[in-house]
Amino acid sequence: MIIVTGGAGFIGSALVKKLNDEGNKDIIIVDNLGSEDKWKNLLNLKFKDYIHKKSFFKRLEYLDDDNIEAIFHLGACSSTTEADADYLYKNNFIYSKRLAEFAIQRDIRFIYASSAATYGAGEQGYSDADELSAQLRPLNKYGWSKLLMDRWVLQNKLQDKVCGLKFFNVFGPNEYHKGAMKSMVYKAFYQIKETGKVKLFKSNHPDFTDGGQMRDFIYVKDIVDVIYWLKEHKNVNGIFNVGTGIAHTWTELMQAVFAAMNIPDDIDYIEMPETLKNSYQNYTCAVMDKLQIAGYPMNFLSLESSVKDYVVNYLSREFPYL
Repeated sequence: MIIVTGGAGFIGSALVKKLNDEGNKDIIIVDNLGSEDKWKNLLNLKFKDYIHKKSFFKRLEYLDDDNIEAIFHLGACSSTTEADADYLYKNNFIYSKRLAEFAIQRDIRFIYASSAATYGAGEQGYSDADELSAQLRPLNKYGWSKLLMDRWVLQNKLQDKVCGLKFFNVFGPNEYHKGAMKSMVYKAFYQIKETGKVKLFKSNHPDFTDGGQMRDFIYVKDIVDVIYWLKEHKNVNGIFNVGTGIAHTWTELMQAVFAAMNIPDDIDYIEMPETLKNSYQNYTCAVMDKLQIAGYPMNFLSLESSVKDYVVNYLSREFPYL
């Protein structure tokens, strides 16, 4: 049995699809479907049961511990603009810690989602070396809630018992329910479809041109390949970055979308909102040495090929789900 919290969400449902493709169907999905269209992410998936996150721990008492192979804890509030710090503390840290303790006590494989938001503005760089965790200063409450879990793992010397993954800028199918947190690839596709052009923020920093701000963009299919590899390599534990190790500009990302749609580039650069100027990351790039040394093959898709796959095989279709 495999448990996937957040299994109806973006990365979670993509992981369940990967597990299905590898022959795994004995899966319990834990989530909160709410009134959004998140339920559509489940339509093509095969799983044993769905449990609402509020009743999960009660139900967990009645599951056969010996039959649980792994817990993938991907469920969280992922909004970088969430203002309720108490909610984030409880939902993203306390819930995660409690589930980790359950898994560790029973020697169950435990892999959880951290975030590149823990790095803040990147003053300390983007190395996932354990000793740098204490120096990180997130720019928002979401990043802080994720850093709490990483620090708890390290302070309790549990990095050899669990696996934490700092996801960078993920895009791809099944993100459609995420509202304002949908990727710029998704937003650009519909902007271009409606207007023939796309809008990007002007730079707020002299070191970066308009649209020249850089991110480590990674396709969701590459993300789930990493997670599945870790499932199969139970001896690999620790806190790892999960990006491509290559930074691209927003302009390059938009050019890839235009190319995938066979439309000439047309980009308008607009003023960045005042509310973002003091918390905007102008550059992110995952240092991937740690995962590579652990043995991961590092065969990530190129930006152009991953954007084309997303645009052509999902966004352009009537039913765009995995």
